Amino acid sequence: MENFNELEEKTSAGKKVGMYVYVLPNMMTIANLFCGFYSILQTFAGEYKNAAIAIVVAAIFDQLDGRLARLTRATSQFGAELDSLCDAVSFGVAPALLVYQWALLPFGRLGMMASFLFAACGVLRLARFNVQVGVVEKNYFQGLPIPMAAGIVASAFLAFNDMAWEAKANKGLLCMMILLGLVMVSNFRYRSFKDLDLKQRLPFRYLISGVILLFLVALRPEVMLFVLFFGYALTGAIFGILRLGKKHKQIPASVYAPAQVNEKDLQEEHED
Repeated sequence: MENFNELEEKTSAGKKVGMYVYVLPNMMTIANLFCGFYSILQTFAGEYKNAAIAIVVAAIFDQLDGRLARLTRATSQFGAELDSLCDAVSFGVAPALLVYQWALLPFGRLGMMASFLFAACGVLRLARFNVQVGVVEKNYFQGLPIPMAAGIVASAFLAFNDMAWEAKANKGLLCMMILLGLVMVSNFRYRSFKDLDLKQRLPFRYLISGVILLFLVALRPEVMLFVLFFGYALTGAIFGILRLGKKHKQIPASVYAPAQVNEKDLQEEHED
């Protein structure tokens, strides 16, 4: 009888199990999703400038959620999964639709597939990043981060709009979308700058460099942001093709093991 009562208590307790989440960082993530959703709506409405700005704001919220989670020690697996799902919309689907409607529509099926390639590679990049957390070195990204790729797309529109360049059926933008997609899923190493601690004392030249960078961006923000973002992507690709810099860390096969394999087995295999 006692065993039956204990079983009944466990069953009733199981029904009452709830999920507890950290509200503040996850609200920043949801704000990121809203910006991506708003960008898509603005793209369909033909308001491409608003759509591009929404992607930039989404990137700001994407940075804030991670910072807040670390500062408040509110990191969680739920937050990590939510962040990836929202990033897929804001930095994968939204930029792809923006460029397709704005510039690639005249290319027909080729333009559609170039935009789809960008979105698909972005999602693959996010999935690969999730399974490699804790395995790859933290100071470098493997492949171009999807927020940076989306930033290049958004800043490209702002630069074209500011310079009054023709975007419709632009082959340069078509090639850019294809190359950005491929670079995201490449093994090229991109500096994450996570090892740069701005809270500590640094040489005076860092302050001078920051002032110069701020000066250059302030001269013509729409164009200079595109130059900086695209330069970051191009530098990593050149270094990767020429195999310059440190040799990247080998990813163990256990990282891509089936989901049913438990963590203990994976850890033992990695130690072997």
